[in-house]
Amino acid sequence: MNATQGPTMPLSLNVNGLAVAAEIEPRRHLADFLRENLNLTGTHLGCEHGVCGACTLLVDGEPVRSCITFAGACSGADVTTIEGLDNDEIAIELRAAFNREHALQCGFCTPGMLVSARDLVLRLREPDERRIRLGLSGNLCRCTGYVGIVQAVRSVIAARRERGITAIVADPGRGLGPIGARIGSGLAAGALPPNTVKARVPAPAAKVAAAFTPTDSFEQTFTIGRPPAEVFAAFGRIREIADCIPGALVDGEPTPDRVEGGIRVRFGPISPVFRGVALVERDEENFTGRILGTGADAGERSTMQGEIRYRVVPGEEPGTARVELAVGYALKGALAQFGRPSLVRNLAGRIIAEFSRNLEDRLMGRSTGGAPKQINLPRLVFNSLSEGVRSWIKRLLAFSD
Repeated sequence: MNATQGPTMPLSLNVNGLAVAAEIEPRRHLADFLRENLNLTGTHLGCEHGVCGACTLLVDGEPVRSCITFAGACSGADVTTIEGLDNDEIAIELRAAFNREHALQCGFCTPGMLVSARDLVLRLREPDERRIRLGLSGNLCRCTGYVGIVQAVRSVIAARRERGITAIVADPGRGLGPIGARIGSGLAAGALPPNTVKARVPAPAAKVAAAFTPTDSFEQTFTIGRPPAEVFAAFGRIREIADCIPGALVDGEPTPDRVEGGIRVRFGPISPVFRGVALVERDEENFTGRILGTGADAGERSTMQGEIRYRVVPGEEPGTARVELAVGYALKGALAQFGRPSLVRNLAGRIIAEFSRNLEDRLMGRSTGGAPKQINLPRLVFNSLSEGVRSWIKRLLAFSD
């Protein structure tokens, strides 16, 4: 060991399908290892702070910022650089589309941009421009203005969906730990078949919510003009329920006990999406259920955790059902400013009232436009505050009399 080198550690991983073994310093980043030790210079270094996205590559099929990823954390992983995508079907289509749509100029950002674009082609069900722009927001380009890049990605997604190639479904079996780490997972290097892609999956809801303690809770009921059995059965159809909830969306294909999705909320001109995962439990005999979930906005500036217990019982009128809800929640980050218990109850009451109307319309076969695509939070807050003021004035007038 020379005087300038610190302690080393063994590293063993697969790079572009080839087994690689080396001794490295624990502090060595993956991008530096690939460029300097393996001469894979297609991985570009820009900001070296994980901001510009030029160094993006695939670790176990997932896009990763290699400039801030320690090489030692990827022991046993499959690493794919832009050089390893030479013969990849999607990368070939993207390169052609980038040329066709004039989606590159100096080309410095292009390797990382192609890696991120490939992930979007795999995961997005439709060529949604808003979601493509959101997905590429971590890849900065100083030249093109992004219009050609977005159009290139849209065209590839549209063409593949027209050919019957569907988006991949998130793999619920992904282990915990840093992206790309398989230490202790029981998977040997190279165990995955070529071009295997594992979608980014949040931690399983059961584990996330196991230690969940709500900061506040409330109960609410509503009545639907359909029999209890029919209403309870509808609660098991996740997509149908999501269509009735303002701002709700479902990602991929839900299973009976697990669903991934989110809520789109509007704050003036900003419309963040809080995405997460939930564990679903249902008791078919007693018409009861439980939903345990967690979510965060894209920048993880706000997080939400919650538990909903519901019970469907006969309503007061024959042929009707009463849904009893017990809701517990915890809010952290910027969203917590809306977390005062009285305000949350008012907001939840309005959302639940709209949900119940939409669900009843659907069960009755009435044609509606469905739930709004996003929750207009300022409007709900204003309406809730207005109701509070009206209630306060009524109490004041009653006191005066």
